[in-house]
Amino acid sequence: MSPTTPQERRLGIVARVGSWAAAHRRIVLLGWVVALVGSFGISSAVGTNYSNNFSLKGTESQRAVDLLKRDFPAQSGDSDQIVFYTRGGSVTAPGVQARVAPVLAQIARLPHVTSVVSPYSAAGARAVSRDGQIAFATVNFDERANVLPKVAVERVISVAHTARSPQLEVQLGGQAIEQAERVSLGAVTAVGLVAAMIVLLITFGSLLAMGLPILTALLGLGTGIGLAGLASQVISTPDFATQLAVMIGLGVGIDYALFLITRFRQNYRSGMDLQSSITEAMDTAGRAVLFAGITVVIALLGQFALGVSFLYGLAVDSTLAVLMTMLAALTLLPAVLSRYGERIARPGRRARRSGESSAALDARSLWARWAGVVQRHPWPGAVAGLLIMLTLAAPALALRLGNSDAGNNPPSSTSRQAYDLLARGFGPGFNGPLQIVASMPTAGDKAAVSAIGASLRTAPDVASVSPARLSPNGQTAVFLVYPSSAPQSLATSNLVDNLRKVTVPPLAKSTGTRILVGGQQAATTDFTSVLSGKLPLFIGIVVALSALLLLIVFRSLVIPLQAAFMNLLSIGASLGVVVAIFQWGWLGSFFNVKGGPIEAFIPVMLFAIVFGLSMDYEVFLVSRIHEEWTRRRDPSQAVTRGLASTGRVITAAATIMICVFLSFAFGDQRVLKLFGLSLASAVFLDAFVVRILLLPSVLELLGRRTWSLPDWLERRLPHLAIDGPDSRVPAPETEPVKQPA
Repeated sequence: MSPTTPQERRLGIVARVGSWAAAHRRIVLLGWVVALVGSFGISSAVGTNYSNNFSLKGTESQRAVDLLKRDFPAQSGDSDQIVFYTRGGSVTAPGVQARVAPVLAQIARLPHVTSVVSPYSAAGARAVSRDGQIAFATVNFDERANVLPKVAVERVISVAHTARSPQLEVQLGGQAIEQAERVSLGAVTAVGLVAAMIVLLITFGSLLAMGLPILTALLGLGTGIGLAGLASQVISTPDFATQLAVMIGLGVGIDYALFLITRFRQNYRSGMDLQSSITEAMDTAGRAVLFAGITVVIALLGQFALGVSFLYGLAVDSTLAVLMTMLAALTLLPAVLSRYGERIARPGRRARRSGESSAALDARSLWARWAGVVQRHPWPGAVAGLLIMLTLAAPALALRLGNSDAGNNPPSSTSRQAYDLLARGFGPGFNGPLQIVASMPTAGDKAAVSAIGASLRTAPDVASVSPARLSPNGQTAVFLVYPSSAPQSLATSNLVDNLRKVTVPPLAKSTGTRILVGGQQAATTDFTSVLSGKLPLFIGIVVALSALLLLIVFRSLVIPLQAAFMNLLSIGASLGVVVAIFQWGWLGSFFNVKGGPIEAFIPVMLFAIVFGLSMDYEVFLVSRIHEEWTRRRDPSQAVTRGLASTGRVITAAATIMICVFLSFAFGDQRVLKLFGLSLASAVFLDAFVVRILLLPSVLELLGRRTWSLPDWLERRLPHLAIDGPDSRVPAPETEPVKQPA
């Protein structure tokens, strides 16, 4: 097809790209294969660098780390524990000591290990439980856990395990150990893929049509993951970023392909030839895919506005996954359709038996009948939808942010077993000591050290305080404060606040000492505080940009406002589900989780992802309603026809996403469980409550007011259509078509 024809000139850039891809399918397919192999090849050659870095410049916990790096490098790195448990006898028995001591000496000589405090030394005298069955050694590294080479930590684990025997159990815990533990996603991803394939097979009734979205998503996602591995060398990236990107990219990639194939099949069955069917699908559904993908990218990259480096890698990896799967849908899909499109578009058995067109079947479909019900009862529909969402969102008011401890790790992991042993032998607080760093006015000030230690021991909710360790220059003293409660407990967070606001200020004044409260739990408190303070700004930026795009596209004041409100409803309801299960522990045994705080970055990431995914369904449904409105100028008919033609594909797409996300909810890692369940619940509620019940009811109630826009604003807004060239020219005003009672 010549690109200079009047027909072609009317097409948008998406349709022109699709037409080119269809005409050059071999080049497109080869290009994607090269991109996939090349990105993974380069990423493997260069290597990846994943780490969990919760540090924030300017916070008290980070100032404590900086002070230790300056005056006491040996104490500035991560401290982890090797826990020993004897199944019979005492851990201090000569035979046990003879087995453990050489192993600890060997670990002390390993790279990146600055020292090992043995439970058999004077410094480790308190590291043996009262019953004598449990003891722990402290391994001090020269770097924080987030920057330690994984191979160095794995070496420590490997050497420590050589001390095991039938009578002696050896487990390891701490931040560095947790980061070194491998997380396998093979089975989880396979379950999600199989579920998606079943839904696609039911939707299309064809193995070929089912396989095409899977192929498109995997090629795009694979390329995105390869690029994300390269990005990890430049941007600080958490160790679960790839898994999260797989979760999101797989869901949106299959959905984008599903929307495009559905529109292509409708076009072909309506009498268009193959090329016209592809071009028109790209010029309508393809525009919607592009717009939806852009909104997801905007929401994800909006996290850079928070200024928290921990989120940058998550945002970049997820953005690359969405971007590459979107590009694959817009280029690879039309290329494959140009070869196999006729077989994929072949009518189903029902259509062949009845001899009716797809449009006629849509008009008598379940979704058309459902649209009629909503049309006749808009008020009950709107009230019911709103009540469902608000009820589920109510638990979110009790949201407690923090960081879950190793007690939530898989029971088979060494970090979880070490956690349980320490809690059993010494109390839960020994799994998360606070680090009190004191910079004294004069070197070796024993009076100040004594006063600080005594005051810390009398503070409420403190189980014990270690003897002070002085830096080589005598200027800095470090105390370990063991709380009476577990690291993830609210009481431990309150202890951090109490030390900073009540205990430390008068102590610092009386001794003339600069005292900082640090450690992992203090860093979590600071991280939570910073994110909570910046979250409103982030929400405002994402909502404002998305609303502006919707205003330009749909030329309506109502659509951006309802989209923002209903998307926030979906996010609030999914947070409510998360709080009920992961914080309160409802259905905890079913999902294999314990109650605890919600990771501080979850609401930020959840908002970014869910807002983007909710906008997908908003765009696909509203663009079709808008298309019908511009053709007929009948608001009721527009809602009915739009819902009839998209209801089935939206619910099928949502079901695929739910299956993919839920498969991650049954994995081992708590963070991925959180993301999986929150995203699955958000997509379910958004597709089956908001888009199918609440939104059509509201648009029916508003009628023609939905599409009103002041003339002065209409003249100033640029034009950006996503529902095809034919729908840009409004139809003449007609009387609304009355629906039969």
